[in-house]
Amino acid sequence: MSNRITELFKIEYPIIQAGMIWNSGWRLASASSNSGILGLIGAGSMYPEVLREHIQKCKKATDKPFGVNVPMLYPNIQEIMDIIVDEGVKIVFTSAGNPKTWTSWLKERGVTVVHVVSSVKFALKAQEAGVDAVVAEGFEAGGHNGRDETTTLALIPMVKEHIQLPLIAAGGIASGKAMLATMVLGADGVQIGSRFVASQESSAHVAFKQMVVEAKEGDTQLTLKELAPVRLIKNEFFKQVQDLYKTTPTIEQLKELLGRARAKRGMFEGDLKEGELEIGQISGLIHDIKPVAKIVEDIIKEFEESKKRVSTL
Repeated sequence: MSNRITELFKIEYPIIQAGMIWNSGWRLASASSNSGILGLIGAGSMYPEVLREHIQKCKKATDKPFGVNVPMLYPNIQEIMDIIVDEGVKIVFTSAGNPKTWTSWLKERGVTVVHVVSSVKFALKAQEAGVDAVVAEGFEAGGHNGRDETTTLALIPMVKEHIQLPLIAAGGIASGKAMLATMVLGADGVQIGSRFVASQESSAHVAFKQMVVEAKEGDTQLTLKELAPVRLIKNEFFKQVQDLYKTTPTIEQLKELLGRARAKRGMFEGDLKEGELEIGQISGLIHDIKPVAKIVEDIIKEFEESKKRVSTL
């Protein structure tokens, strides 16, 4: 399967494993890359030296291309970027910030840069900044999300209409059918997060993985827009957030409730009551925990079968 995404990243299939905080360590990234897709290490939950360790272990575990996802709202950003370049990582996905800030600096050092956006406006800003590709992420996605709540079905063709860059669809994609659907809408490839949370190689706590598998339609909701929009499983912490909203809270009150390391507590340490549990709407269609290689195999098989089925319509 060859197109602009496989050629850009030198991979077999146009699929990117999302670089999610507390889920995407070196084991998940290397297993993904070894399966023919692009694996990403999620730098957002790592101190700089921890990131360096994960990059070094990933290099030993795979000889295939892999990258690092860097949310630009986190501290130590200069140190993180220096480590990425120093360790020879050639692919960086940036998010949660202005793409102009780091794109030129990275590209001058031989790094391929992709920026994650949630709107046409920011896709155009990313293209203007000189990125090599854009991830357009719809409202269905887990983790940090767009405030406009534009769904993937609407977002992909709108972004495609305005940019010339390779386009990667994200949000609500966990199957070959969804992959085909977004590519029909104009995407050159897909970024998949939630499905890889429920993989054997994910660094998420097994209790969180199991909760994802047990999730049903309606079990997640986008919230905390005043801080950074995030889709959460409805647990005790989520209920506390909703109760606080009834009092018309200030941003400071929301920050106080969120506190520090709430996401680590939930996704990495397995506190299913008081932790922040980020996952996409598609969790309602994830029913098992499997090795990454099997997940990729199933997605590609379903993609090819769906192409044949569509051709008969």
